[in-house]
Amino acid sequence: MFHVKQETPAALQFLDEALLEARRQDLFRDRPPPRPKGSPSFCSNDYLALASRACPVPAAPTGAGASRLVAGERAEHVQLERAAADYVMLQDALVFSSGYAANVGLLSSLASSADLIVSDELNHASLIDGARLSRARIEIVPHLDLAAVQRALEAPRAGRAFVVTESYFSMDADAPDLAALRHLCDAHHAALLVDEAHALGVLGPEGRGLCAKAKIHPDALVGTFGKAFGAGGAFVAGCRTLTTWLWNRARPFVFSTGLSPALAAAAAAGVRTAAAESWRREQVAAGAALFRNGLTQLGLRLSGFGHIIPWIVGESAHALGLAEALRMRDIDVRAIRPPSVAVGTARLRFTVTAAHQIADLERAIAVIADISKRGPG
Repeated sequence: MFHVKQETPAALQFLDEALLEARRQDLFRDRPPPRPKGSPSFCSNDYLALASRACPVPAAPTGAGASRLVAGERAEHVQLERAAADYVMLQDALVFSSGYAANVGLLSSLASSADLIVSDELNHASLIDGARLSRARIEIVPHLDLAAVQRALEAPRAGRAFVVTESYFSMDADAPDLAALRHLCDAHHAALLVDEAHALGVLGPEGRGLCAKAKIHPDALVGTFGKAFGAGGAFVAGCRTLTTWLWNRARPFVFSTGLSPALAAAAAAGVRTAAAESWRREQVAAGAALFRNGLTQLGLRLSGFGHIIPWIVGESAHALGLAEALRMRDIDVRAIRPPSVAVGTARLRFTVTAAHQIADLERAIAVIADISKRGPG
């Protein structure tokens, strides 16, 4: 009889050793327990509290059945792309299966070995991987350092140049000077690529992001539907020439089954809701201000602004202990450790969403105050 193999194969036993070493360094990532229904999380990206809704278009097909280039193109994809492009005020958009796929597809298909990519040192892993796959020369600049970007663009180069940044950095909750970056790119004939994943729906006029707040148009804007819009998938927006190029050359798009039409319909509904229901953004902003002010009064080391509130505690073991102490008192937050952040800057990354009531935030502040005084033990 053929049985399920239980032990690690000899050829993969090196993984057991590597995982054990990660545990020793307090860098192992356990699977968190499922979150109870009705319990607001303090580490969710569901900023506008739309993810728990029932699917607004239950009749939409569950699967695309193929790559969109073959037989997977559906009306729901086209409608979602139109809604996304209109929301960020760009000509066109192309939907990907995830934000990671969108960033990797964008960078790996735009840049080539003769080109230069200027990348902020704290850019998301998907931007880093996309840049590497492009085989372009990568100039990593200090975080938010405009002078370093300028020096990189002024240096002699053989090919094109691309400046890559997030609009709202999700681990530090800070932002670049997008207007200044746009000016630098225009002055040096470089393209500006901006990932707005954590800003869209929440920040900027009508939640249209920080590019809209800065009154600039990036050459490519990446957004996700799995955060504020409460669904899944992502998009790259820009001119129609760009989306046509990505349709033909972005490998994560070309060689993937199209996004579920049901998910695309839910995402489009999320975009419409974000535009129409400003009270959700207002509730997030008010809650974030209350929570950040409360933690500031406790003397905690915080970073940035807005709905993401990082509490920087230093060592990974300390962050893990604090997260566990908070979990035991029904505060759902995770310890963020290397390689997601630099060594010595482990943190608890709190997020405030439209699901949080004032009572939830005030209770969390009181619990954090107690734990920070007594220690996680």
